[in-house]
Amino acid sequence: MSEIIKLKNVSKEYKSVNHREGFIGCLKDVFSRDFKIIKAVDSISLNISQGEIVGLLGPNGAGKSTTIKIMTGILKPTSGKICVDGSIPYLNRTKYSQKIGVVFGQRSQLWWALPLVESFKILKDIYQVTDEKYEEIMKLYRSLLDIDALLHKPVRQMSLGQRTLSDILAAFLHDPKIVFLDEPTIGLDVSMKAKIRTLIHALNKEKNTTVILTTHDIGDVDALCKRIIIIDEGKMLYDNDIEHLKGFFGSYRTLKLRFDGNIQEQATHIQEVLSDFSVSVDDEWISILVDDEKENVIDIIGLLQNSYNIKDMQIEEISTEEVIKKIYEERLQ
Repeated sequence: MSEIIKLKNVSKEYKSVNHREGFIGCLKDVFSRDFKIIKAVDSISLNISQGEIVGLLGPNGAGKSTTIKIMTGILKPTSGKICVDGSIPYLNRTKYSQKIGVVFGQRSQLWWALPLVESFKILKDIYQVTDEKYEEIMKLYRSLLDIDALLHKPVRQMSLGQRTLSDILAAFLHDPKIVFLDEPTIGLDVSMKAKIRTLIHALNKEKNTTVILTTHDIGDVDALCKRIIIIDEGKMLYDNDIEHLKGFFGSYRTLKLRFDGNIQEQATHIQEVLSDFSVSVDDEWISILVDDEKENVIDIIGLLQNSYNIKDMQIEEISTEEVIKKIYEERLQ
């Protein structure tokens, strides 16, 4: 597969004023400014091939959205080189915008008061999509979902899920080579998330569109992404497939236990007893992350049985969510 996105040592810096406290401090700020440099993106290098779905992960403030904005041409990097489908994104944004589609969270590109079909027709003219191409993409949309129920509905009357679905369809309308999706499923219910994931996967497969997905929802990652990139504090921590990532934590297991009584209180007590372990609550289960190379799961169960009445138990392989959580924790340490 040919590489469509290339970043080499890309950085983005911001200059921020260190404001001093109090009235005297404010006066000093007027005559003498103290600046600090913030590196939102710190020397990131990566190559992405045509047709890939790549998950861009990281905690809030990690630099994900800044990286996306550099790739879309909204921001110019402070240093480094970037090339997307033979173009430098920030140099000729009008021409470059023909190659990409973008969905930024809750910022809709649709016309609020107009029916969805009118928004599609406006975008068709903006991107100079031929009648033949337009009919072709609409036929594809109809084969994937019941779009006719939405076409004549004003955007302002749509639910959040319907609007997100429509925004994704709008992003693919002009047959872009790359689509950037920034938190597309945020705030949606389980049913609508599943529908949107199915739609993204189908459009990627049908059109061979490269998809860059930023999300905090691990369900999106497991359902769509074979490759993930993890960013924290502007630096790239990981770039490979999910299974390879889990391989780093092959000795970890999740011990899931159910007890009688108040689950939150018991989780707190267990965390005090097992202070070196990661303990969390999931529905009726208390989950304990155990490293088999350091501790035996049977020994942990025996220790807890002395103090608690265990109703049920399960031992599972480490999940993607737990792997990423573990990486963040080790990064902080």
